[in-house]
Amino acid sequence: MVTNMMNNVVEKVVAGDVRTAARLIRDIDDELPGTREILKALHPHMVRAYVIGITGAPGVGKSTLVDQMIHHLRERGKTVGVLAVDPTSPFSGGAILGDRIRMQRHCMDDGVFIRSLATRGHFGGLTQSTRSAIDVLDAMGKDYIIVETVGVGQDEIDIVKSAHTTIVVVIPGMGDDVQAVKAGILEAGDIFLINKSDREGAHKTLADLKMMIDINQSKYDGGEWRPPVLMAEAVCDQGVVELLEEIGNHEQHINAMSEDLKIREKADIVRTALIEMIKSRLLKEILKPMTDSVEFERAVDSIVDGTRDPYSACDELAFPCTRP
Repeated sequence: MVTNMMNNVVEKVVAGDVRTAARLIRDIDDELPGTREILKALHPHMVRAYVIGITGAPGVGKSTLVDQMIHHLRERGKTVGVLAVDPTSPFSGGAILGDRIRMQRHCMDDGVFIRSLATRGHFGGLTQSTRSAIDVLDAMGKDYIIVETVGVGQDEIDIVKSAHTTIVVVIPGMGDDVQAVKAGILEAGDIFLINKSDREGAHKTLADLKMMIDINQSKYDGGEWRPPVLMAEAVCDQGVVELLEEIGNHEQHINAMSEDLKIREKADIVRTALIEMIKSRLLKEILKPMTDSVEFERAVDSIVDGTRDPYSACDELAFPCTRP
């Protein structure tokens, strides 16, 4: 009976059933039992959709940009899946920004699937459930999957590990040029987009980003992709078509790589994804039982009353067999 239900879910997802896919992604996000088996069954149906990552500080207009990208991709007859990764509510545990509101004009389009997911305290921007949701949309047969991540910082560029093309969105006047150097975003971005380019300082931001990219000129002379810097006003639909053209150029660049290099890059991506999956599984299977235990509460009490230091308590909880 369970197997039949699982097969039914797999068949519906592969057929593009939106309701079934939405329920499955919800169940994955809630870590309900049985979802792993469904994901295993879905894996052979993944046709490798093209994944685009959109990242940038809050307020740079990522959701407006994604909305315009959906519009143009649909005009070209492409199907699109969107995952908007939002901060987690401290009360409900769910996503609190609800960026889908800005994309409501596509809600009746069967060729578009939009879902908000919570970071659930994951500072890297992408949880394991988000990676699994990408797989679900891939199995649905979406041509493009756009993942909009929350914020940009030194620990918030996980999207690079899952996207084929990563777009870093900045705006003039927010010190994004300094942030780019500090966070190592230059290594993360395949395309840089200066949104709200009608603002004062846009051309300075453009010059600063180009100057920082020029520092690595020797790398680009060796054949590596040179990140373009574009200007746009997404709210007016200006610069979005040019962005999609550069995404297409980057896709061609990837396809033109030698087979050996493609295999090595794919192996790196798979290796990273597997490590993250193992981390997630270990945290779920080991950390939760440990923190729910009587020993953990005793350790908390002993730290509070000053009879034990937290470092010793950590060692004893993590490695109980080493206790004297």
